[in-house]
Amino acid sequence: MTFHPWGPCPFQDDVQVLLIGGMHMRLSNWKHSIAVRSVLLFLFVLLFYFSMAPSLLPTTYDIELGKRSERNIEAQKEIKDDKARLQAQEEAAEKVEPKYAIVALRSEQLLERVFSRMEQLNQDDQVSLENKVTIYRTEIPRHYNEFVDKFVENNHGNEIYNDTLLEEMSSIVKSQSYRIPEETYYKLPSLSSTQLSEMREVGVVIVRKLMSDPLREAETARTKVAELVNASTLSERKTREIVQELARYAIMPNKFSDNEATNAARVAAKENTPEVTIKQGEVILHKGEMVTKEVYDRLSAWGLLQDKKSYWPQVGLLLLSALFVLVIYSYLEKTSGMNAAASAKYNNVQLSMLWLIFLLNIVAMRIVELTQTESMPYVGYLAPTAMGAMLITLLLDVQLAVVSSFLFAIAGSVIFNMDSNRIFDFNYGFVTAVISFAAIFAIHRASQRSTILKAGIMVSLFGSGSVLALLLLKDLPSQSEVVLTVGFAFASGLLTAVLVIGIMPFFEISFGILSALKLVELSNPNHPLLRKLLTETPGTYHHSVMVGNLSEAAAEAIGANGLLCRVGSFYHDIGKTKRPSYFIENQSNMENPHDHIEPKLSKSIIIAHARDGVEMLKSHNIPKPLRDIAEQHHGTTFLKFFYHKALKLAEEAGEEPDFTEDDFRYPGPKAQSKEAAIVGIADCIEAAVRSLRQPTVEHIESMINKIMKDRMDDGQFNDCDLTLKELEKIAQTLKETVFGIFHSRIEYPDDVKPKERLV
Repeated sequence: MTFHPWGPCPFQDDVQVLLIGGMHMRLSNWKHSIAVRSVLLFLFVLLFYFSMAPSLLPTTYDIELGKRSERNIEAQKEIKDDKARLQAQEEAAEKVEPKYAIVALRSEQLLERVFSRMEQLNQDDQVSLENKVTIYRTEIPRHYNEFVDKFVENNHGNEIYNDTLLEEMSSIVKSQSYRIPEETYYKLPSLSSTQLSEMREVGVVIVRKLMSDPLREAETARTKVAELVNASTLSERKTREIVQELARYAIMPNKFSDNEATNAARVAAKENTPEVTIKQGEVILHKGEMVTKEVYDRLSAWGLLQDKKSYWPQVGLLLLSALFVLVIYSYLEKTSGMNAAASAKYNNVQLSMLWLIFLLNIVAMRIVELTQTESMPYVGYLAPTAMGAMLITLLLDVQLAVVSSFLFAIAGSVIFNMDSNRIFDFNYGFVTAVISFAAIFAIHRASQRSTILKAGIMVSLFGSGSVLALLLLKDLPSQSEVVLTVGFAFASGLLTAVLVIGIMPFFEISFGILSALKLVELSNPNHPLLRKLLTETPGTYHHSVMVGNLSEAAAEAIGANGLLCRVGSFYHDIGKTKRPSYFIENQSNMENPHDHIEPKLSKSIIIAHARDGVEMLKSHNIPKPLRDIAEQHHGTTFLKFFYHKALKLAEEAGEEPDFTEDDFRYPGPKAQSKEAAIVGIADCIEAAVRSLRQPTVEHIESMINKIMKDRMDDGQFNDCDLTLKELEKIAQTLKETVFGIFHSRIEYPDDVKPKERLV
């Protein structure tokens, strides 16, 4: 095998080579410093605390009793004014008119009972006149009280009349009893049965008639008795006078104050009194207004005074913020503990970027929240809450974006909550979660900028669908409410896409992030550097494309960034465009210029292509991870060909060599990441396979194993985190890929079919 060492060979590393010397150490220490990470985590706590504080913590004021307020004091959220409601309840109760009940006493029955007794007693000749008078004087008043007591007893426990009403009725009726004149008792024994019968008929009719109207005072009806008796059929003066007295006796009040019903009505009035609330933004105390004891007590009860406020809400919010950070920290620690690559992936630079993404997303939510009012609470659905999930997916990691989406959902349910009686609003939290997950799944394989717009449309559709579902669960939402809510949710997705497209370049430039979108853009053959590579060094261009195929396959086999390897391969030899004829892949039909110059000069020209490539990439603002691949892909490998040529020339000249092996090594640095190392290995293997005139399967396998072993023995993998298992997998993948690429050139043993060998 003839292998020219000045062709592309050694290997490389990925992102973040840390310059040199003290700067190298300081930068490395900053990225992995525990102290810096602690500060960043503390900043996360502050971010969550202050972003949710306006929604969860009341603003307090420093005012003094008896002095004038120096500012307007506004309600930061809807406040229930219990004292005002209590006053309103008392006023409502006072306005309740006393409740009265009409009791159907049917006192005509009492009158009939008295007439029945008189008929019985007057016909009894055994009782003297004086005894009859005495009996009437005793029994008639007693019949009155017995009648009332019997009525109370019969209606006790009755659903119609409550006990309180019956007690009051008994008391009032007895207190308004009529005292029959003494001379009337002397007239009663002389009445005949006929007279009593006529008197009974007239008396019952009069009593029934007067008792049919509600009577608070019996005396009112008693004054009408004489007129009704005189208009009756009774002709004798004596009977008319007696009927008048007996009718007055039987007439009772029948309308009574129902205290229990009145109290129940007043209680109902108090219960039906609506809550007295102070709306958010309503001025409680105007500037210049005197702070009275009443106002001071109300502000104190609402926790709006600095010297009276409770610090438990602050403690609770701080604990909630710490739990948020604990979720992020736990995920990062768990991921970092799984492999070293993840540990490097989530250093303090990435944590700073994550903090900035959270800040931007929360600030956007807060800006929209400022436009939210009680009449239009659904303006909150306009917030681009999926922006954070999109940026994290594109710039960091899909799994981290999923974790962050839960935090954004909780924060959104707090920030957009308009109900002061609850901490979280499920509606906004649910919609935020839905659109965040939709954004993640729509964009996690993005390969061009237009994908962001497509993801924004997906966010619009899922957001509109989720808010529509929530609206339909309500009772008959208005048409305008449905249109506005769905419209705001749809606009949110488009706004999210616009913001992400605008913000992405800032992160890519500021943090040196190479997103998949940026890598795809840089892989465009129309890029000035790739066009230069194609037109001026077509051999190197073809070599770079082959290296890209090999390195991408190897990187994906071990879970590294295959796209970064492919694009890095396209640019790794861009420095060769300065002196294209000095590299073997470009020496078609021409003499090798190295045959006529000193080995040391040849070495300098070959080595310079890595440095020249970095300078060219810098001048075209190519991101640092790609520059690192161009600088590190050869590491500190040894240029054996020119070293031995120099030894041979020194020996022929009879001179002692004034150089060592170290003088014929690339300056490095060695590969600092998996991707840089993989590109370096693929670069060397592609050049070696291309130099074979009649490659065989055994020859290629042996050559790949030798290259891998030489790199390991030379310590080229010491600065990256490739494991032996990964190196073995890389070697196997490269073999299979090489067989596929150079299939037509490889000679297979006669007893082995090519397809079988590939399998």
